[in-house]
Amino acid sequence: MTAAREVDVLIVGAGPAGLAAAARLAAAGVGRVEVLDREPEPGGVPRHSAHGGYGTLLRPLTGPAYARLLVSAAGQAGATVRAGVTALDWAGPLSLRTVSADGPETLTARAVVLTTGARERPRAARLVPGTRPAGVRTTGELQRAVHLHGQHIGTRAVVVGAEDVSYAAARTVRAAGATVVAMLTEHTRPQTAAARAADFRLRQGVPLLTGTTVAELLGHGRLSGVRVRHLDGRTAVLPCDTVVFTGDFVPDHELARRARLVLDPGTGGPAVDGALRTSRPGVFAAGSLLHPAESAATATREGVHAAGAVLAHLSGTERPPGVPLSVAPPLRWIAPNRVTASDRLPYVLRTTTELTRPVLYVTQNGRVLHRERLRTAQPNRTLRLPADWTHRVDPDAGPVRVTVS
Repeated sequence: MTAAREVDVLIVGAGPAGLAAAARLAAAGVGRVEVLDREPEPGGVPRHSAHGGYGTLLRPLTGPAYARLLVSAAGQAGATVRAGVTALDWAGPLSLRTVSADGPETLTARAVVLTTGARERPRAARLVPGTRPAGVRTTGELQRAVHLHGQHIGTRAVVVGAEDVSYAAARTVRAAGATVVAMLTEHTRPQTAAARAADFRLRQGVPLLTGTTVAELLGHGRLSGVRVRHLDGRTAVLPCDTVVFTGDFVPDHELARRARLVLDPGTGGPAVDGALRTSRPGVFAAGSLLHPAESAATATREGVHAAGAVLAHLSGTERPPGVPLSVAPPLRWIAPNRVTASDRLPYVLRTTTELTRPVLYVTQNGRVLHRERLRTAQPNRTLRLPADWTHRVDPDAGPVRVTVS
């Protein structure tokens, strides 16, 4: 028999976005705020990201410390955080069927916030040919194995990718006592801070192969090497017993898809406006579900912002639906994807190609709303667009478009 309960706000996903939203809502006096997560412990990705870079400049933290801080803040504010609970499907517009060790349960809320995050695509989804040996991992699998379970991962690893998460993976490989044979990227340069890339290449002696892709995985039973292909067609074999595929994130949007929410074709996540409202009234979304994948700081900021929008919804405050917001190539996507004159949340964008000194234009029906020159733009690195131009948007003048010169 399925139990049934009612709460005021139900949050699915106990990562930075979900926990930040829960803390603000509970602190604001919303009666019953409940956060669910299918993992055995709350905290999201930071829980197994043992490196630094979290927190603030005045209070730098490791990932696990940051996760504990967020979990503690939500609990002290009065929210209920439940781990080991999986949201299976929708039982109504604002009702979810869940299952845990205690059995099935249906939860109905006045508002639902989806913060289910994103995941890296595994080798199979990247269509990398070859055998199926042991030793092939994503960053998340690697970090869980090393930092949560203390597992041995091998002795020689190749890291596929050269963005921020790739360097985090390389640090995890080294923390496990293994050697990073090489890092490789299909792009012509790394998509991370120049100082970080130089440190790995020069001080730590990790080769970076640019314009290079994995052509084949080799080995039976256990990985013995990877065949790589350079832009000029040359191939080579890198002997290794571990390969880590990094980046290439996709949103964990199963619940959003099953709710038949409108999905943005660029991000793959739910389309939202500046208040992080989805196409279903009462359902909000925040964090890397909207734009795979951003930093924990961005997810936390959006969780707090979504909580403010939920408070307005619960009080009966109405907002205009907004007009569509889209990008033109070589820009890849933008989030949020709708805009109103009152929006204040900064937008995040990505590009498909490297751009030098690009100029961003925000236009509506031929009218320039905003113009901004950037120093550079690289694939897999976030561009931020302030929202100080939104008051110029005419709700009756059609879609808003972001282009780059």
